[in-house]
Amino acid sequence: MSRTPRPVSTRVRFLGAILGVVLLGMIIAGGVTFLVQSERVVANAERQLDGFVSTLSTSSQDAAALVAATIPGRTDGTVALDGTRVLATTPAPPGLSVGDDAGLVASLADQISLGNDRGRLDSDHGPVLYAAVETRGGVVVQVISIDQRMELVTLSTVTYGISALVVLLLVGVAGWFVTGRLFSPLRRLRDTTDAITIDDLGTRLRAHGNDEISDLTTSVNSMLDRLAMSVDAQRQLLDDVRHELKTPITIVRGHLEMMNPADPHDVTETRELGIAELDRLARLVDDIDTLADVESGALEAAVIDVGALTDRVAELAGAIPGHTWTIDQRARVRIHGDADRLVQAWLQLADNAAKYTPEGTSIEIGSTADDTTAHLWVRDHGPGIPPAARHRVFRRFDRLSTGRGVDGSGLGLSIVDAIAKAHDGHCTVGDTPGGGATVALHIPVTGAQSPAELPTPVRAGDVVMQREATG
Repeated sequence: MSRTPRPVSTRVRFLGAILGVVLLGMIIAGGVTFLVQSERVVANAERQLDGFVSTLSTSSQDAAALVAATIPGRTDGTVALDGTRVLATTPAPPGLSVGDDAGLVASLADQISLGNDRGRLDSDHGPVLYAAVETRGGVVVQVISIDQRMELVTLSTVTYGISALVVLLLVGVAGWFVTGRLFSPLRRLRDTTDAITIDDLGTRLRAHGNDEISDLTTSVNSMLDRLAMSVDAQRQLLDDVRHELKTPITIVRGHLEMMNPADPHDVTETRELGIAELDRLARLVDDIDTLADVESGALEAAVIDVGALTDRVAELAGAIPGHTWTIDQRARVRIHGDADRLVQAWLQLADNAAKYTPEGTSIEIGSTADDTTAHLWVRDHGPGIPPAARHRVFRRFDRLSTGRGVDGSGLGLSIVDAIAKAHDGHCTVGDTPGGGATVALHIPVTGAQSPAELPTPVRAGDVVMQREATG
């Protein structure tokens, strides 16, 4: 089976999606960390300037003396100004060379003259924060470099970025092998399904592990089993149809070839025989169509009261002449299924019993139930079915030799069995005490049954209808 080439495989797309999510998470985490650390650096600088202003506001020393007594940090510097004239400055290094930056000094003098004692300015050292305190002999200004305070944060961010890229690379390498192992069952599934043809439906997949993909493998195997069963059933049906249709066609053709057109009696007999065979052929086609519908699962689901269903079937069966029909027992449970199909199957059992039971004998119809299953049965008092033959009475076109001519397509009990299986049930054949056969449908009950829905005691001899045989 040829497949359309894809520019990007599912494995690559899946791995790309994972790496994209990981990268996005790393970017968000790194960005939030950088912003928080940056705000913390600025806040620490502001607190240092607050302490500087608080300390110098209560001092009465000369400005130059205050600067000379100040020990600068690596990222800050202090200067005493008189207008734009530098009176004193802290040494650089270790502190900032504030006095050597004429542009910064001029900017500080301008801001102080405008009354801006706190603020942010640009300098040769990048953006800086400053605070000015007017003292005896001049103004003392402390300046803090933001960029230098941010060096550790920047270094940490770069280190985080490099580490994140390495981790992303490792995740990509590990993910490539993990996704390859993860998708290997799907590749085996694809290759196996490609190899399956209508002539070879026996190939199955081996399940590995206990995960969703293993469940998919099990589901595909189950689907293949159902497909194989369906194909086998269709092939068997076609074989049976070919075999069964040949007989009436051969009979009609043979009589037409041998018919004397000049003999009215021969023409009439041939015509009647042809009509009879065509009627039998029509019944056969109808039965085949019914069987195909049932096996395809074409059922209407509903909740069915078995007691009411028993009365309905008994009423319909009472129209079959030649026998006394009685309801022997009713089960008060509910089942889930197609009422019309169950009536059809049950009536087929009744019709079958009537055909093989001597006229004038009684036939009982009844239903019982246990905790899980409803049993729908027909009990006759005829010759019965030998135990050795019971395994094949539900086969297509397989009819027992009864010593009497009985019309039928040979599909009646096959349809009954198919209807039972379509309801997740089955059929059985048993003996009737004193002679005869009991054929039953066994259908699962629906859910938990209330006490009012438990089987009723046996009710003997509810006579439904009795008709004398005609003709």
